Order: sequence, then C-alpha cells, then structure tokens
Amino acid sequence: MFQMLGLIGSVVGAAGQMAAGQAAQRSAELNAFNIETDKVRSQTEARQRHNDRLEQYRSNLSANMAAFSAAGRDISDRSVQAFLEKQKEIASDDTRRSDFMGAAEAARLQQQATAARVEGRAKRQAATIGAFTTLANGISNFGNTAGSASSSGPPLTGPHG
Repeated sequence: MFQMLGLIGSVVGAAGQMAAGQAAQRSAELNAFNIETDKVRSQTEARQRHNDRLEQYRSNLSANMAAFSAAGRDISDRSVQAFLEKQKEIASDDTRRSDFMGAAEAARLQQQATAARVEGRAKRQAATIGAFTTLANGISNFGNTAGSASSSGPPLTGPHG
C-alpha cells in the first residue's frame, strides 16, 4: 500500500515539475514578446527623431534663406553656400548618429528577447529532466520495496523445517 502511494506521489511530483517547466517557458515567451514590442517602439521613436531632425533642418534652411535675402545677400555667394553646406552636414551627422543609436538599441532589445527565450527553453528542459528523474526514482523505489516486501514474508516451510 505504501509503495503504491510512493509511486503515485512520484507521478504527481513529475507532473508538477513538467507543468512548472511549461509555465516558465510561457512566461519567458511573454517576456520576449514584450521586449520585441519595446524594440518596435524604439525603432519607431528613432525614425521619428530622424524625421524631426530633417524637418528642423528644412525649417532652418528656409529661415536662413529668408534672412539672407532680407539682408540683401546673394544666395549664390560662396560664404552663404559654405554656411548652408555646413548646416546640411550637421543635420546629416545628427540623423546618422541618431539612426545608429536606434539600431544599437534595437539590437540590444533583440538580444534580450532571444536570451529570454533561451532561458525559458532551458528551464523547461531542466524541469523535464527533473520530472523524469523523479518518476524513475519513484518506479525504482516501488520496485525495490515491492520486491523486498514479497521476499520478507514468512518462510515457505513449516516450523519443523
């Protein structure tokens, strides 16, 4: 009787370990999904920063052209062209730097999501191994106690031997 309860306990314990492993993997998948959602948000923000900087450049260019015209400066003058070209380089450098930072952040978040998934799979595998170990130990203990119980009964011969 006790041997059967031990075996049932091992089966229940193994099932619990399997369920815990599955829950850990589902949790890791949800975490990875949330990280990837942050990655998409980050990429969108990076594109928006890029577009905002270009819009700022265009606005400044228009304002500078108007100011030069109002001051009576010829737009084709070399110093005016050099100034405008420098402003264009600055805007280009700003957008390139912002784009790089956005890509680096996206790569970091993707790496985090991948690590979360790997960790979830590892936890599930560890739980599966633990469950099989628990079950094997339970079966082994059941076999050992059942075998020893049958061999420890009364002798097969009578009292006179």
